[in-house]
Amino acid sequence: MPSLKDQVLHIVKSLPDDVSLDDIFAELYFKFQVDKGLQELDAGKGIPHSVVKDRMSQWIKK
Repeated sequence: MPSLKDQVLHIVKSLPDDVSLDDIFAELYFKFQVDKGLQELDAGKGIPHSVVKDRMSQWIKK
């Protein structure tokens, strides 16, 4: 697996030349949050689909 520095460089290099610093931070934050979530799922820390459906139905009713 590439180092954290290599991952960041790859992401930054893949963005357009006129990208803003805020966009760079947002892209990095998004990528690493997704990776964190995938690691949690791999570790069995996910929420079953049925529980998510129940929670969402409660949110929608409010």
